[in-house]
Amino acid sequence: MPRVSFAPPSLSLTFLPLLHRLLPSLPSLPPTVRDVDVPPLFRERFILSGYRPVGLPWRCYVLSLFQIHNETLNVWSHLLAAVCVALRFMMFTVLQGGGILGFRLQGPEGQGFSVDVSSLPLVLYVLSAVTYLICSGVTHLLQSHSELSHYSLFLLDYVGVAVYQYGCALALSLYSSDTAWTQSMLGQVFLPAAALLAWFSCTTCCYAKLRFRRPYPLRRKLCQVVPMGVAYLLDISPVAHRLTTASWTSSAALPLHFLQVVLFLLSAFFFSCPVPERFSPGRYDIVGHGHQLFHVLLFLCTLAQQEALFQDFLWRRPALVGEFGEERLLLACASFFCLALCCAMTALVMRRRARAQLMKEQI
Repeated sequence: MPRVSFAPPSLSLTFLPLLHRLLPSLPSLPPTVRDVDVPPLFRERFILSGYRPVGLPWRCYVLSLFQIHNETLNVWSHLLAAVCVALRFMMFTVLQGGGILGFRLQGPEGQGFSVDVSSLPLVLYVLSAVTYLICSGVTHLLQSHSELSHYSLFLLDYVGVAVYQYGCALALSLYSSDTAWTQSMLGQVFLPAAALLAWFSCTTCCYAKLRFRRPYPLRRKLCQVVPMGVAYLLDISPVAHRLTTASWTSSAALPLHFLQVVLFLLSAFFFSCPVPERFSPGRYDIVGHGHQLFHVLLFLCTLAQQEALFQDFLWRRPALVGEFGEERLLLACASFFCLALCCAMTALVMRRRARAQLMKEQI
């Protein structure tokens, strides 16, 4: 008697025809290969196919934006997210009548630019979000070029994540906190601690990328997840305080903040655990593996957080300068660029170590 299988169809088989119509493979590009055809550095656990060959001209990897491979959704999810974040901010600015971009040209009686200090942290938050999304998309698009490119681009990705961490911390501490949290001991040391943890998480991620080789030990994941997790717990503390002490009906931002927390925790789970591909290797190579789910959830998480910050910005903006003072706000915004510079310098140092390490291995 013939056996009948009721197994659900593979996600790859379900969505692949749609992807082929939306992103037709370019005839000038070489076909994708299996995991055994690329060096171990470029392989992902339980992903057996869809890899782009290593060592092609840069043009091929740029054009692979329109090719179907196991990084396609990783690239498109964050590049589209960057566009959505920027367009939504522009729409918010227009709806509010302009003048919240952090600077504006004065009228005929004035000269030069007048700085709207109260909106600068929001501008820096949006800049940090767009930065991390673009860095992530570019990294996944181009990292297959060579081993040095792989290391260099992922170091850039970690810089983008650290910049976003501090951009969130800056905006949440100024727009999403209440008076009780601001006047607490944690509120007083929050920004220096957030900057230190953002730099530390960037450094540990860079170190783990260079230090450990496949098959990766558990220590590598701990080096990445633990510092970022501690930084997130600190960064979200202004929101956590409001969620636990205020009525959620008092502000439209609080349900959005809660949604952001839920989406972030889900994304952290898929970042840490290679599921569902662990249970069916090769089935989710093109669509549906854990890192893709992480990217999509992080995209949604960023959009929810941005909407919540827009609400908090309208709530706190009128009294922000009076509460914190212009000098303190400007100093806080200047610290954003100091943090970005420190992380960039750290990544450059690590890149030199990666180059030296690769040259030593080739001898």
